[in-house]
Amino acid sequence: MSDDLSDLYQQVILDHSRSPRNFRALPDADRTAQGHNPLCGDNYTLYAKLDGEVVRELTFQGSGCAISKASASILTETLKGKTRAEVQALFDKVHHLITTGQATGSLGKLDALAGVHKFPARVKCAMLPWHAALAAVTGEARVVSTENPAD
Repeated sequence: MSDDLSDLYQQVILDHSRSPRNFRALPDADRTAQGHNPLCGDNYTLYAKLDGEVVRELTFQGSGCAISKASASILTETLKGKTRAEVQALFDKVHHLITTGQATGSLGKLDALAGVHKFPARVKCAMLPWHAALAAVTGEARVVSTENPAD
């Protein structure tokens, strides 16, 4: 990755961390899930409103490091209008991107998370909101943890 591209990605992450999009409770949410990273203290609640299989609204609240907050902010913008199946497929692509640094096609602003793979301790930070969003969208109202996200 070129230095210019790395700088651009860093700017996107900083922008979303400092001014997170969709950072609010969603009073009429029909699904919620919580995410917790006990190693660095990230805690988020994801709120979703679905219309059948389609995500109509997705917001989040909580606190965490710059990477987790930016990841949550970008995902709330990206997942609106997607079906549950599309959310699952995008989750898999983002997981691959964050863990390997290689995208399977352009993921738009999500490509900014590619550099996280260089910092293994931060991979869980970037993935936490995705695990919580997936739990919310699929109707699994539970707390997901970076130490055991499938439980």
